Amino acid sequence: MMDELRNEIEEVKRSFADELGHVQSHQDIALLREKYFSRKKGIVTGFFDRLKTIETGRRPQAGKLVNGLRAFISERLAAAEAPLAARTPPRGRWTDCTLPLSELPLGHLHPLNFVRSQIEELFQQLGYEIADGPEIESEFHNFDALNFLPEHPARDEQDTFFVADFPDLILRTHTSPVQIRYMMAHRPPIRIIAPGKVFRKDNPDATHTPVFHQIEGLLVDRGVTFSHLKGTLEHFVRRYFGPGIRTRFRPSYFPFTEPSAETDISCFICPGDDPDCRICKGKGWLEIGGSGMVHPQVLRNCGIDPARYSGFAFGMGIERMTIIKYGVPDLRMLYDNDLRIIEQLG
Repeated sequence: MMDELRNEIEEVKRSFADELGHVQSHQDIALLREKYFSRKKGIVTGFFDRLKTIETGRRPQAGKLVNGLRAFISERLAAAEAPLAARTPPRGRWTDCTLPLSELPLGHLHPLNFVRSQIEELFQQLGYEIADGPEIESEFHNFDALNFLPEHPARDEQDTFFVADFPDLILRTHTSPVQIRYMMAHRPPIRIIAPGKVFRKDNPDATHTPVFHQIEGLLVDRGVTFSHLKGTLEHFVRRYFGPGIRTRFRPSYFPFTEPSAETDISCFICPGDDPDCRICKGKGWLEIGGSGMVHPQVLRNCGIDPARYSGFAFGMGIERMTIIKYGVPDLRMLYDNDLRIIEQLG
């Protein structure tokens, strides 16, 4: 299988090199980038999707091959773009220099989509699959199956958007219902991340908004321990924020995990003693999300025997990961459609 994958990748490289030789404009570059990297039908994206079908022991080697293909294509696309800006019109063609440019500037991902794609890519390299689910959820998937008691404050209409005339339907308050739906439809081993939009009745301010984005992870298999959770998040943090970043786990409580922990990272701007630090304000640590071992009752609710299987889950806000890494002082700036901000971060 590895030889077959290696041969396919070499064939893609040859095909791409031939296509790149016929590039004449920025539009041609954009079409090539779309062909190879689009989220749904991109050729390179398809190779990443295939990693989950490869045996676990061979997956790192396969991932290395696919990452090499992505780097090969990305580097050559970037190199091909540079000379296009200075290219002069062919001889013999009359050009009116007073006319506006015929090519519009290329756009790019919004900062939130950019960060989301970064996080997705890091976990896909670890063998995680991307799972999705509805934004309008039932109370069972959003609360009951996740071990929320009937009197839990999150069920209150002051905290959650309920759908008029449908008392059992709500706008999901987290992406955890995706985990429930996936566990009810699949048997372990399970390894997924669930990114998406969520809704809570928060008044907009510098750190809150009623609509925001989360990304949650779930792994269920035999013999899964808290050490596996710790190692996974430490690997992610170092890949996303930098190799010198440390993690800290503080005891916490979530209805759907036991034990539960808040996950912190060490400040990557100061050593932790600078009260003027824009990131940690001198505390030295930043909270990035929650985590814990999947509660046995949650496994039972999904038809999984907790005597045979265990698992861990974690979650983080995409907006929070964006403002921490890039030092955005106000969450609302990400939604103001101010190109000065978007172009800096995208």
